[in-house]
Amino acid sequence: MTAATDDTQNSSNNTEQEASVLFNTEPTDCGHLIGIMTLNTPKSLNALSVDMCQLLAAQLEEWQADDQVVAIVLKGAGDKAFCAGGDIRKLYDSMSTSAPIPNPYATEFFSHEYRLYRQMHFYSKPLILWGDGIIMGGGMGLMAGCSHRIVTERTRFAMPEITIGLFPDASGSWFLQRMPAKTGLFLGLTGAMCNGNDALLANLAEYAVASHDYDAVIQRLKQSDWQTLDSASSSNKFHHNSAHSIGSRALAELPVAELSDSKLATYWQPIQKLMNSGSLADIDALLQSDEALVQLNKDFSEDSWTQRAVATYRHGCPVTAALTYALYHKVADLSIEQVLYLETNVAVHCAANPDFKEGVRALLIDKDKDPQWSRSLADCVSVEGQAYIDKHFANPYPKGEHPLEDWLGEEALGSQYVR
Repeated sequence: MTAATDDTQNSSNNTEQEASVLFNTEPTDCGHLIGIMTLNTPKSLNALSVDMCQLLAAQLEEWQADDQVVAIVLKGAGDKAFCAGGDIRKLYDSMSTSAPIPNPYATEFFSHEYRLYRQMHFYSKPLILWGDGIIMGGGMGLMAGCSHRIVTERTRFAMPEITIGLFPDASGSWFLQRMPAKTGLFLGLTGAMCNGNDALLANLAEYAVASHDYDAVIQRLKQSDWQTLDSASSSNKFHHNSAHSIGSRALAELPVAELSDSKLATYWQPIQKLMNSGSLADIDALLQSDEALVQLNKDFSEDSWTQRAVATYRHGCPVTAALTYALYHKVADLSIEQVLYLETNVAVHCAANPDFKEGVRALLIDKDKDPQWSRSLADCVSVEGQAYIDKHFANPYPKGEHPLEDWLGEEALGSQYVR
C-alpha cells in the first residue's frame, strides 16, 4: 500500500502528502480503534481514481479482519468537497475511435469502482461518512455505500452526468430508485443540486452535524462503550449490542445542525406529478415548456433552484436522459449487485459511443460548454433510437469474461440474506 497506515505513519511527510488516500486510527477510551480514511486529492475535489478505489478496498479488507477496529470514518481532505466525482481524464484519453470494445481502461476504471461500492454495501462494520461539502458522481456512490451518513450545512450533492453524456452511475440507478415520490428520477434527469436536508429526506443521510463539529464526532465515537460489542451480532447489524447500533447511539447524541430547507420536501408534489406525466417524451414536453411548468406549479416553476435544474436538462445530453429513464424503471426489482453489473454494461458502452467523450470535452477539456450531442430526445424515443438505447444494456464481453460475472450466481453476496 502506498498510503500511510499505522505502521508507516513515521514515513516522510512528503509521502503522506502525495498519497491519494490517507489511513490512520484513533484509540477509543475502552481500548478499541476507530479507522479513519481520508480522500487526499483536494485540488481535484478528491475525485475518485482507480488508485484510490484499490487503496480503499485493500484497507477495508485489512480492517475487516482486525477485531480491534470497531468502526471506520470516511472523509475528504480540504474544506470544499468530500468527493466531487470520478477522475475521468485518463478515461477520456482512452476513448479513441480505435479503442477496442470493451475499452480495457473503461473496464478497469468502472470495475474497480463498482467492486468498492459492493464491498461497502456488504461491510460488516459501521462505515461512517463525513459528508461535508460537495458530493457528486463517484462520491455519491461512496455515500450510498456507507451505513451511517453525516451531512452538514455545507453539504451539496448532485448526480450531474447529464452534462457530460454519461448516466447516473456509481450505483446511482440503485439509490435514485429508492428516493420518495420519484424525486430520484427528477434528480437524475436534471442534475439538480441538493442540500443536507434533501439528503436526509432522500435516504442518503441519517445525521446532520455542524461542519465545525468533526472533532466532536470523533470524540463521541472514542467515548462510546465498544466493550459491550457482541461479536455474535456481526450477522445482525442492528442487534442492540452490534457495532452499528453502538455507532448509531453515539451519533444520535450529537447536537443537530441547522440546515437549509429541503427543496425536495417543498416541491415533492409537482415533482411527483411531473415524473408521472407519461413517457419520457411526455416528461420532456413539460420540461421544455416554461408555460407548462407554470401550470404545473407556479412557485415550483419560479424558484431559481428549479430553473437551474430545468436549464441543465435542456442543455444536457438526450441519450443520457433516455438511459436515465430506462435504467430507473429497469432496476426497480434488482439487487445492488445486479444494478452494478448492469451499470458496468452501460458504462462500457458509453465509453465506446460519442456522447460521453463529447460531453467531457465540452465541460472539462476544451471547456467551451457547447457539446454537440449525437441525438435529439425525439431521436432517442423513435424506434431506431430506442434500439440504440437498448444496446447499452447488453453484455459487451465475451461469454464468461464480464468482470463482475460472479455477482449473478451463487457467489452473489446478497444471497446470504435469503438462503
